[in-house]
Amino acid sequence: MTLTHPDSATAPGRGTTPGPATASGRGTTTGPASGPAGPGAGERSWYDVCALADLEPLWGEAARVGGRQVALWRLDATTVLAADHRDPRTGACVLARGILGSRGGAVTVASPLHKEVYDLADGRCLSGPGPALPVHPVRVAAGRVLVGLPPGNGAAAH
Repeated sequence: MTLTHPDSATAPGRGTTPGPATASGRGTTTGPASGPAGPGAGERSWYDVCALADLEPLWGEAARVGGRQVALWRLDATTVLAADHRDPRTGACVLARGILGSRGGAVTVASPLHKEVYDLADGRCLSGPGPALPVHPVRVAAGRVLVGLPPGNGAAAH
């Protein structure tokens, strides 16, 4: 299952929100909102991507979110991580098909192309010098998965 739709923040049949609405704060937001994601996170646009039940545990999915390809991984009953689907080294959109793992206490994903390993908390390349993977905050509220993207995301969309 790949959750993509070029004209909206949600895949067909996965909600009705065509783009971010504005509201602030965290917590029980039921739709996308623009507001601080936490300390130092700055302003973000929040997109309702899919139902939590649409994501299989320990399996990656790709979604087009606010004009950007994003990879999502559901770790357990309530934890979802998000990063760019585009591999920062090759430019190929493949990271949702990467291998989840861990290094120390970090949850990682290994690119399926050249096996670079990225920390999904901060995007650092753990395999050696290399570009970082952009990671994105995720909220799970009312059974929905919301992803926060930086403002002006459309200009840098992939």
